[in-house]
Amino acid sequence: MTATLPDTSTAPAAPPHGRIEDVLGLLTGTWLASIGLYLLQSAHAVTGGTAGLSLLLHYATGVPVGVLLLVVNAPFFALAARRKGLQFTVRSLICTVGLSVLTSLQPAMLGPLNPSPLAAVVSGNLLAGVGILILFRHRSSLGGFSIVALIAQERLGWRAGYVQMSLDVTVVLASFTVAAAPVVLISAVGAVVLNLVLALNHRPGRYLA
Repeated sequence: MTATLPDTSTAPAAPPHGRIEDVLGLLTGTWLASIGLYLLQSAHAVTGGTAGLSLLLHYATGVPVGVLLLVVNAPFFALAARRKGLQFTVRSLICTVGLSVLTSLQPAMLGPLNPSPLAAVVSGNLLAGVGILILFRHRSSLGGFSIVALIAQERLGWRAGYVQMSLDVTVVLASFTVAAAPVVLISAVGAVVLNLVLALNHRPGRYLA
């Protein structure tokens, strides 16, 4: 007996998010990502993407992470404007600025943290992954590698999470220059956790940003 797959060609398109839903979604995603990034920073850990690259540069130079986030992401917004359109680019820019501001404010809002490295890395990457997923579903991102990953998913059909994971490996490996080997290994696990959240929940053909 041959199973018959349901015909989804005539299925109605999902209704778009309303303006208030988008605003709340962007705020929620950015807030969660900022807490995740602060957890990583508290454990002197790293992650992938431009957030991880910003952390690496912060550890090496002492420049605030919030400032580095904007500088590192700048080239990617030019790509987003060309490939993803003005609306996506503006939303992503707003969220990246918001992440920069919130990450700088988290030490004052949450106070000093002293988590175990493993708990900080897993929790931080889970929060960041869920935050990025929310932003994807509201036609936005936090810039950087996520823009490249979304374009690869939409143009080539590759899962955004797997594309970003492959890019993140390079950043995590580079962290050997500024962090102890045990922290780097834990950070690598965290980067996998973050990207699995995206790969399992943001699949080609199911939900595109």
